[in-house]
Amino acid sequence: MSLPVKDRFDLPEGVIYLDGNSLGPLPLSVKSGLQGVVEDQWGQNLIKGWNVDRWMEQPTRVGNRVARLIGAPEGSVVMGDTLSLKVYQAVSAALEMRPDRKVVLSDNGNFPTDLYMAEGLIRHLDKRHELRVVAPEEVADAITEEVAAVMITQVDYRSGRMHDMAAITAKAHSVGAVMIWDLAHSAGAVELDLEGSNCEFAVGCTYKYLNGGPGAPAFIYVRPDLTDGIAPALAGWMGHDAPFAFEQSYRPAGGIERMRVGTPPVLQMSALEMALEAWDGVDMGDLRAASVRLCDLFIAEVEAKCPELTLASPRDAAQRGSQVSFAFEHGYAAMQALIARGVIGDFRAPNIMRFGFTPLYIDEGDVVQAVDILADILNTKAWDREEYQTRSRVT
Repeated sequence: MSLPVKDRFDLPEGVIYLDGNSLGPLPLSVKSGLQGVVEDQWGQNLIKGWNVDRWMEQPTRVGNRVARLIGAPEGSVVMGDTLSLKVYQAVSAALEMRPDRKVVLSDNGNFPTDLYMAEGLIRHLDKRHELRVVAPEEVADAITEEVAAVMITQVDYRSGRMHDMAAITAKAHSVGAVMIWDLAHSAGAVELDLEGSNCEFAVGCTYKYLNGGPGAPAFIYVRPDLTDGIAPALAGWMGHDAPFAFEQSYRPAGGIERMRVGTPPVLQMSALEMALEAWDGVDMGDLRAASVRLCDLFIAEVEAKCPELTLASPRDAAQRGSQVSFAFEHGYAAMQALIARGVIGDFRAPNIMRFGFTPLYIDEGDVVQAVDILADILNTKAWDREEYQTRSRVT
């Protein structure tokens, strides 16, 4: 299948959307289908929808669709809750698997919520665990025999720097540590092989490259040979082996179902399930190749036309996800001016202008036009206008 497939998305006229790494655009399948879920399933079937419309099965059914995109086997991924809760589940399970070790290793390129959740878990356990945070390039050397779990976001949310999943996982396993990958900026952006990597856990969100919509549910992957040995710390009703037996004590479900916690958000889960139709027929290898071409073209165009900006992402595509970041002293204001001109990216403190490239709906013409508009803003110092200086709550 040739890319892009722009006709699968409802993109505003005149907008070049380079922020799919933060929130994916609206797939047409969601726009046309979600009303049916509201009116026909919820509206007409009412509570019967849990059985008639198979709402109860959604977390594993949708999980299997996500599994294809991240190189995981069927039955190893389940949806629900938020990424923060899935991180908590994975780290708590990992620490139980290595009770004699006290270190959770991460890096300072990890997304803050992962670090916050690990800190909170460690404080709650009160068993002298330590969250050890090192620079991304120091991770491999820091994986020692005192490490219980290695918790890494594969693609750095600021720079797009990408860890070598196979190499880091192999190093963790060589010293007996458990490997946890956060795929928030990987799923739907790069070609993944979770099964081949042999990692124990992976988590991720679905509102970025997977286009599930704002607040779309997160996912957790557990290596199939481990699942039935995990006693979830978050022992929710939906993870019980027989929730409608209403037993007073928790008895975990078999397989990946035990990683469910709360009631699935049916409307949001339905939106995600429909959004994943945009991936029908898309080969992740082809998508990755297209992403590399777009990112390389963007870097070349910006460096030729916008010398004020400094590349903050790895130049080597093999070390970079599907985003490109440039540093600029007036990056926030420049991004606001760019958005006002119809080119939507985003900003990350202290000075990073961030651009995501999704080959499902971005092509080379979009890249060249976006850079031409950026160059005009810089050349005219349009970013210096007062309305672009005030920072909004979300940057």
